[in-house]
Amino acid sequence: MKFTKQDLLTLLIGLFLFASCKNPDGVGLDVDPNAAITGTLVVSPVKSQLVQEDAANTAGLNRYPLGYMVDPTFGKTEAALAMTVYPIVNTDFGTAPVLDSAVLVLKLDESSTVTKFYGDTINSKYSIDVYQLANKVTTYKSSDIQAINNTLLGNFTGKLAPNTKRKIFDIVPGKADTLKTVPAQIRIPLNKAFIQNAILNLGTAGTATEAKFIESFKGLYAQINKTSSTGVGGIAFFNFSGTDSYLQLVWKKTNSSSGVDTTSVNFPIGKMVTNAAQTANVISGVTANIKHDYTGTPVQTQIDVPVLPDTTQSYNVTYLQGLAGVKTKLTFPRLKSFTSTYGKAIINKAELVVEIGENAPAYPFNAAQRLSLYRWDIAQQPADIPDYTTFSSSASGGAALFGGYFDSLKKRYIFIITSYVQSLIDKNIEDEGTFLAPTSYTEFQRTSTATSAERSIIGATSSTANKIKLNIYYTKIN
Repeated sequence: MKFTKQDLLTLLIGLFLFASCKNPDGVGLDVDPNAAITGTLVVSPVKSQLVQEDAANTAGLNRYPLGYMVDPTFGKTEAALAMTVYPIVNTDFGTAPVLDSAVLVLKLDESSTVTKFYGDTINSKYSIDVYQLANKVTTYKSSDIQAINNTLLGNFTGKLAPNTKRKIFDIVPGKADTLKTVPAQIRIPLNKAFIQNAILNLGTAGTATEAKFIESFKGLYAQINKTSSTGVGGIAFFNFSGTDSYLQLVWKKTNSSSGVDTTSVNFPIGKMVTNAAQTANVISGVTANIKHDYTGTPVQTQIDVPVLPDTTQSYNVTYLQGLAGVKTKLTFPRLKSFTSTYGKAIINKAELVVEIGENAPAYPFNAAQRLSLYRWDIAQQPADIPDYTTFSSSASGGAALFGGYFDSLKKRYIFIITSYVQSLIDKNIEDEGTFLAPTSYTEFQRTSTATSAERSIIGATSSTANKIKLNIYYTKIN
């Protein structure tokens, strides 16, 4: 019998409509029965392996981490900030200026859709020390060590309130100071004698150009004083994209008309510049130094004894952690032989179901709000999964359709990876490795991230109740 193209299309549509589902209980998503994807279901095994992340690139972030936390499963995590202070060029400090105060102001991130603070804000006390950088900021890897001068310039000790605005006095030259409300921030008084000598005594010449000032002043470094801090701690995120993070100088200067007057200036932290791709403005001059210590934890156990292809080692859970911590590598061993096992097939739907591997993630270490899923290309470089590319380019809701957001009721994440699975089965893409990692709620990242400190414990290869599953709906074709 001779088929036309239209006949073949009609046949395929008929197969989609009338093929039956053998095991609908295995589906990872709840769907409207009237809109359900039909076909034969096979639950394909997934192998998992814990992998340490590479250092993160911390140049041009939309928010920066600072803090210290002690997690019973993930050990100790520390994030410090190296900050370039930019002058207001040609600032006139006047004749014989006398510094009243110098305050480092750091604005807490106030995005409503992301975790502004990860950890404990209720019981923990934070002690933040500030030092001068020994060199200006030139490197931006999270593993880079920023040298500092060891003289303590300032300290903040107390609880952090990332959701609480505060009132401060605004210095108005020649007028009464005014009270104003500002975003959530921390204010760290700095050593007056140091700032007097390092900035004010240089006069206008010291701020003649940005380059001259930065070469002289270098910048500031903020880190947690672990001895003076209490509790399990946490990681706060700070925003340098606007004008709310700065070094505030208040001083008295001689005014020819009114004698001595009090005035102030805010030197910005970081600077907005156009990125190399000329596509957006990003922050320059700020970087984060991130450290992890997994000693004595279950995470360290899996790092020391990883699951390898030629071993029988397996674990019930695996781990995901932001701030360039750990991720999980996935492989799909049965997809190479899928055609020989089930016949040539069209994949109607494929979903990766990632379930939480602990009873109930709880405060202060809640499960990550969102995960990223990406693959390695043949050169073992991060690449997007075809489905993410397709969904993200859609008019609306693309990221949500691809998935990866935490379902707090069912305690799982789901990704729709139909095109990817079809490509792996058809061998159009080689399985070089697929990776799960935490990502910021508003940013899908396929490299190690410094904008999310969240973590998740997920079911792994040998788990029985909550292992990672790949649900594949397919229709067999001749």
